[in-house]
Amino acid sequence: MNKRKQAGGVLVFLPGAAILSVILILSVSVRAQNGNYVVIGPSDSAADIIRKAAHVVPSARQLRWQKLEVTAFFHFGINTFTNHEWGDGKEDISQFNPEKLDARQWVRIARDAGVRQVIITAKHHDGFCLWPSQYTEHSVKNTPWKNGKGDVVKEVSDACREYGIGFGVYLSPWDRNSAIYGDSEKYNAYFENQLTELLTNYGRVDEVWFDGANGEGPNGKKPVYDFDAWYALIRRLQPTATIAIMGPDVRWVGTESGVGRLTEWSVLPVDSRLQEKIAAGSQTDVAFAPQGDMMKEDLGSRARLLTAKGLIWYPAETDVSIRPGWFHHPEEDEKVKTPEDLLTIYFSSVGRNSLLLLNIPPDKSGLIGKNDELNLLAWKKKIDETFAVNRAWGAGIHSFNGLNTAALLDGRDDTHFTTKGSDTTTQIEFTLKGEKTFDVLLLQEDIRAGQRIERFVLEYRQRDGSWKTVTEGTTVGYKRLLQFPAVTTGKVRLRIESSRSNPTLAEFGLYELAGGSE
Repeated sequence: MNKRKQAGGVLVFLPGAAILSVILILSVSVRAQNGNYVVIGPSDSAADIIRKAAHVVPSARQLRWQKLEVTAFFHFGINTFTNHEWGDGKEDISQFNPEKLDARQWVRIARDAGVRQVIITAKHHDGFCLWPSQYTEHSVKNTPWKNGKGDVVKEVSDACREYGIGFGVYLSPWDRNSAIYGDSEKYNAYFENQLTELLTNYGRVDEVWFDGANGEGPNGKKPVYDFDAWYALIRRLQPTATIAIMGPDVRWVGTESGVGRLTEWSVLPVDSRLQEKIAAGSQTDVAFAPQGDMMKEDLGSRARLLTAKGLIWYPAETDVSIRPGWFHHPEEDEKVKTPEDLLTIYFSSVGRNSLLLLNIPPDKSGLIGKNDELNLLAWKKKIDETFAVNRAWGAGIHSFNGLNTAALLDGRDDTHFTTKGSDTTTQIEFTLKGEKTFDVLLLQEDIRAGQRIERFVLEYRQRDGSWKTVTEGTTVGYKRLLQFPAVTTGKVRLRIESSRSNPTLAEFGLYELAGGSE
């Protein structure tokens, strides 16, 4: 795809019932003051800033998006027929004739592979529209496919509703076919018209995906995209839709490899100019996104936060294609990523507090290839087998300063273990039901209360009674997965060594990788 051009991670002991009551009261209190952004005042101390950071939380649409875990792109269009990655807008669109097109097959395969939402490339940089737009002749309405009566976007949206998964659209801001592309005023109006078509004619839209690609138009100029107007239009027409990755809800992780950061914060600093915009629109659900370089390795450390004017919840999306290219190319049919490749990607994206956006390109007949399908389903089988049994289930749990330890093994991400008083460190011991073998650690924070954990260590007790480190990490966020050489033991302990406030750990899991550790 290679299209990202940025426009620009005293103890009080109470009986069980009372403890639960305190937790509920604290939870309600915390969430009442939480929001997905916060202002940093000139008198705020370093401790104040870190406390505020610990209470920034996702919006409803951001939370829904994060819980999807895996979404898919369908890159399909005139490039599929010219065997190119990027078109120039001068293609002969009479080549577009996917005689076997079956969007139900695309969506069914995606759903069976564990994908929970798909995004169709309604228009790529070449300007060719997969729906019969009334604002351009460069669309499916002027192709042999279904005698010009076809609508790929409708077929995908209908299939998503049939199979019960989310539906999203990608609309390229860059349009190499449009004669008015270099004229900012005219082109922004044109773009809004096309966006309106997509947001009003296909039912619920769950995600709108933009990139920042911006080339020169016929007049030799680059238009200035009116992102603010586009965001406002989306909020008005599809208020539950997530806007990514040149958008206010989701950012790009920075590579197209499927590999996320080892330390991934969802709470990031914003600059003074943006902070003014946030403050001005705080009561109107204003659309905004941080400015500056979002590609750096360190985006949300304490050092970065201490110089901020404000803080915002801005989670990362990690994208990759199942093939070397983003559009289907016949010569890549034997280069489809293996189930093992995809599992590694899952651990390095979803397992690093990100969401995985996996591209699955249909071929020019209008179908997803057999190799792609088989590898996707085998990948899903590996995930299911790996996470079928939590070796920690039924374990006895002890923490000298912990509250609600039962939440760690209840299978829910909206309940959590936390600590007493203002403790930001803790040690949690798990006495397993006999000796267990495992090579995967799963941790989840209850991000409804914020992202807080900064450093943790997992240890196991050896037969001589000593403790040995299994693995360690920094951020957790929505989900953290770590692999390590297999360990067999009857007792483990998790040490949270640093947290921005009382840790709110939702889930703890020990698993064995399907097929064993490599």
